[in-house]
Amino acid sequence: MGLLSNKVERSEIKAGDHIYTWRAVYTYSHHGIYVGGSKVVHFTRKKDASSNIDSFDSSSNISPKAPSVCPTFPDCGFQRPNSGVILSCLDCFLGNGSLYLFQYGVTPSVFLAKVRGGTCSTAESDSPEMVIHRAMYLLQNGFGNYDVFENNCEDFALYCKTGLLTLEELGRGRSGQTSSAIGIPLAAIISSPLKLFLAGPVGVATVTAGMYCAGRYITDIGVRKDVVKVAVEDIAANLGWVDSSQDILPENEEQTPR
Repeated sequence: MGLLSNKVERSEIKAGDHIYTWRAVYTYSHHGIYVGGSKVVHFTRKKDASSNIDSFDSSSNISPKAPSVCPTFPDCGFQRPNSGVILSCLDCFLGNGSLYLFQYGVTPSVFLAKVRGGTCSTAESDSPEMVIHRAMYLLQNGFGNYDVFENNCEDFALYCKTGLLTLEELGRGRSGQTSSAIGIPLAAIISSPLKLFLAGPVGVATVTAGMYCAGRYITDIGVRKDVVKVAVEDIAANLGWVDSSQDILPENEEQTPR
């Protein structure tokens, strides 16, 4: 795995790793948590959702050529009713794509060297045991409604790895992939007025690239100030599935019995 590419071989991944694969000629990527035994837990649209998939919707995870029933693993495709969290075998998760490993705890320089978002984070990962616990708990209890910008497959994997959720009820999620998709046109728009002060297209391109990189960095969960660590058992309240007036404790605290 090099500086510019996170591509790995299957023998290199371990249980608790955050993996992903590119779709549609590197247009977007689909993310999941490898839980061992050639199994991946990931987040998609719910079973009963409309078949009208957004072009940037990375929940479209299975290759069109893949069989509807996995011939290798009987439990491949396990998904609770009304939930978008699904268990797949590694083959079905990858489809025809290659395997990539999401990196955690990278330095700011390495983070900015990755041109595409959704490949790494400056945040530190929790222990593999905790990561797998969160993924398997959410497989049974769900992760709310899928939203390509606010609650997507990368957001799911980032939460499993770090336990971090955004404090805002609405707004951009934690996905670096989404930040890139929004950041490129936004940086171009913001830099447009600077054309009056810069000599030629090279100067404009330099400023636009700088704004894009800065935008990606400040939205990374490793540096954001609007995130809080939430225990997976309390995630339902945080995502609004239960009364939001109930207290949500940090993951390392216990609630006092009443």
